[in-house]
Amino acid sequence: MDRLTRAASGLTKEEYDQLEQLSTPAKIQDFLDALPMNFESDGDTHRSPRAVLRAQKAHCIEGAMLAATALWIHGEPPVIMNLSARLGRGDVDHVIALYTRGGYYGAISKTNHAVLRFRDPIYRTLRELALSYFNEWFLLSSGEKTLECYSQQLDLQKKFGTAWITQEHDLWEVAEALSVLPHYQLVPKGNWRYVRKADAMERKAGGFREWSRTGRLA
Repeated sequence: MDRLTRAASGLTKEEYDQLEQLSTPAKIQDFLDALPMNFESDGDTHRSPRAVLRAQKAHCIEGAMLAATALWIHGEPPVIMNLSARLGRGDVDHVIALYTRGGYYGAISKTNHAVLRFRDPIYRTLRELALSYFNEWFLLSSGEKTLECYSQQLDLQKKFGTAWITQEHDLWEVAEALSVLPHYQLVPKGNWRYVRKADAMERKAGGFREWSRTGRLA
C-alpha cells in the first residue's frame, strides 16, 4: 500500500512529522498511552486525528483513528475494528486499530483499563484477536462478562478517503459505519449460561485505571 503523504493527508508539517516519528505499532501505542484520557467532560466527542493532536487527549475510537493515520503514513492500511458489548448490560463498545506482521494480527488500543490494551501480532484471525479480550472484559459491579461480538474491519481510506484526518467537526459517521458492519458472535449459541463471572481478585485487578480526570494514576 502507498504511504500517506503530507499533501494527501492535509496535515501541517508539524502534525505530519509528529505522526511520522511513530514508525512502529509499539511507538504508536506508547504515544497513545502518554495521552491523557478524554473523559468528554463537556459532552460526547469523536475527534479527528488533527483534533486529538490539538487537544492532547483521546478516548478509544479517537485513539484508534490516530493510530490508523500513523500506520498509513508508514504504508500500512488505516483499518479499525469494533468490539461490541452486550446490549442492556450497562457496558460500552471499544474500538481498536489493526495491524499485521507476517500475516498475523495485532491491535493498538487507547483505553483507561489495565488489560484491554495493545495486542502483539500473534493472532491468525480477527476472531482470535477479539477473543483475547473476552475474559478481562467484565462489569466491575457484578463481574459479568459482556464482550459479545466483533465487527468486520473498516478500512478508513476506502470508506472515507482522507478528509476524516483533519475534519473539524466530530466524526460520528465513522462510528455509524462501524455499527452497521457485520458483527460476529464470540460465544456459541446457548453457552452464555456457562460463562463464569469474574471473581473478586479479577474484579480488584480490573479496577485499576491509568488516568483520572486530574492526571495520571499509573
